[in-house]
Amino acid sequence: MVISDLHAPGALVDGFGRAIRYLRVSVTDRCDLRCRYCMAERMTFLPRAELLALEEIAVIAERFIARGVRKIRLSGGEPLVRRDVIDLVRRLGRHVGGGLDELTMTTNGTRLADHAAALHDAGIRRINVSLDSRNADRFRFITRHGDVAQVLGGIAAARGAGLRVKINMVALKGLNEDEIAPMLDWCVAEGLDLTLIETMPLGAIDEDRTDRFLPLTRVFEQLSASHDLIRDPRSTGGPARYWRVAGSDTRLGLISPLTGNFCDGCNRVRLTTEGRLYSCLGHDDHADLKQALRGGGVAGLDAAIDAALAAKPRAHDFHIARGAAPAVSRHMNVTGG
Repeated sequence: MVISDLHAPGALVDGFGRAIRYLRVSVTDRCDLRCRYCMAERMTFLPRAELLALEEIAVIAERFIARGVRKIRLSGGEPLVRRDVIDLVRRLGRHVGGGLDELTMTTNGTRLADHAAALHDAGIRRINVSLDSRNADRFRFITRHGDVAQVLGGIAAARGAGLRVKINMVALKGLNEDEIAPMLDWCVAEGLDLTLIETMPLGAIDEDRTDRFLPLTRVFEQLSASHDLIRDPRSTGGPARYWRVAGSDTRLGLISPLTGNFCDGCNRVRLTTEGRLYSCLGHDDHADLKQALRGGGVAGLDAAIDAALAAKPRAHDFHIARGAAPAVSRHMNVTGG
């Protein structure tokens, strides 16, 4: 891509000159787990009547592809709990190699064993699986009722279907910090990538996030003392910074919104399951693409997208302090991971 492409008619560029090439789509706010750092135990989900139809999600996503988006990630909630989501994957997967470089998915893995082959057949080649602990009791505590064996079985099925798997692990002080180095060793042994994530102040939960906040600066120092980590300049288009574990095919990624702001190179926007386009994870400003599409067709959709990009802030306002309200009221399952 040459610089002039950024200013071509329809090009997706925000007010700071950042080209938008990455769309994250939450296909549902529902999830079959209740991870403590993500949700309250008793959640109220959106009425189904307020959700975008899968056909509408496809139309919006295809408009983004036509305007220069090169990567789409489907997420939730848990995307595989939405009925007929494979039909959406199949439709978007047809664009891979014809405008779209990659279609991916983030999943908690609970239903992956049943869908892995279909995801590969539909055009996905790489997935992220959220796994904060491999200890059965601890996993059940973090997720409130999850079965880690079910997730591990899903990972095995995904690999068997030909999917590249990256593990997403939220670093939680006093809860799973002793598992981080062993998780990396396991990923090296299994040929998986690992991304560590700082907990983010999104939505009200039943605990104070400061009790679990673990700075990745500290984690990286500890891992560097025990592992030979080589800086890897390559990117998958997301916010992670990467290192290669010497002598292996495993990459270690760090997503550190609180200790290492990643906004300068932000190339992404997020579409929620009810059709809101958020240009920044840490702000509430949004455009209603559902209303724009239903009321104005493609022209209305383009106008709403352009307005959202013009208002995209330079950076998020994330911070964590004891007793402080979350940065935004919506939970991560609404916006999409």
